Order: sequence, then C-alpha cells, then structure tokens
Amino acid sequence: MFAAAEQLTAGGATLLQYRNKSGNARQILEHAHKLKRLVGSPVKLIMNDRADLALAAGFDGLHVGQDDLSPDAARSIIGPSLWLGVSTHNPEQIADADKSDADYLAIGPVFATASKANPDPVVGIDGVRRARELTRKTLVAIGGITRNNARSVIEAGADSVAVISDLIRDPRKSTEAFFEVLR
Repeated sequence: MFAAAEQLTAGGATLLQYRNKSGNARQILEHAHKLKRLVGSPVKLIMNDRADLALAAGFDGLHVGQDDLSPDAARSIIGPSLWLGVSTHNPEQIADADKSDADYLAIGPVFATASKANPDPVVGIDGVRRARELTRKTLVAIGGITRNNARSVIEAGADSVAVISDLIRDPRKSTEAFFEVLR
C-alpha cells in the first residue's frame, strides 16, 4: 500500500482514500499516520468509514457509505473544515445526500467492478447523467473506471473519477496515463 501511494503521488495523484475494511482501529490509525507522513501535505487524504480515525490521523476528509454514519452524524464529529463524501447508488440516495452537508457525492458503480465483494447494481453512464441532474455538488464517479471509459464518465457529468483496479499495475505510469486521457 505504501509503495503504491508513493507511485500514485509521483504520477500526479493529489487525493487518496484510505480504505481498510478488515483492520482494527489501532492498525488503521498506524497505517494512516504512516501514509500521511509518506505523501505529505500536498496530497489530500480521505478516511473511509471512520470519522474518529480521520480526526486522529489528521486526514483532510471522511467518506461514508449508505451503511455507515449518516452524513449529518459524520459532520457533527468531523466538524465543518474536513471534506465529507457520501456513496450513492440510485436517484433516491443522490437526492437524500444532496440535502445533507456532504461536500461531494460518489455515484456508482458506473461499470462492473471486482473491488467489492457485493457491489450494488451498475448505474451506467445514464446513472451518472441522472445524478448530475439531481445535484450541483461535486460528483465523483466510481466503479469499473478505466482509462478507456473515464472520458465518457466525465462527459456524462462527473467532476472526477475514483479508480482502483486500473491503477494497480504500474501505479505511476497508470496515473500519468489517466491525466493524459482526462486533459
């Protein structure tokens, strides 16, 4: 994870999300502190799920899913200065999250993805378009995003993309290639 983070940031990534669904709080916090030291302040770090650990690690934000803290509860813990993101998977969730104090909304999975054991149904490009119609908040597309389909996702209304699988092999070169595609 740490070697990949170094390569991703060397390739130009400016925001990383730390996601650890199986670690205990102590391990997650240790990893988070090391990650923060490693990438430095130019790179924004988002903690997945854990408001307490986002604060303890000095991260820049928190991302919550539909089964985590509500956006309002998360905001009450992290305060007004940290970024808050919310995962959404359908128009109803987008509409609800749009009313919240979230800074950005993630919509997906846009395409089939192998990075989740039980992914929500694919929303497709039309799901991104519909989400854009329902919110003016920053919209992040996630799920099955590759260099081959990223441009179409942005054209459908996403402000940015979240990527896992297409960055794993040679993270630095893959990140650089994404920036070329998205220019």
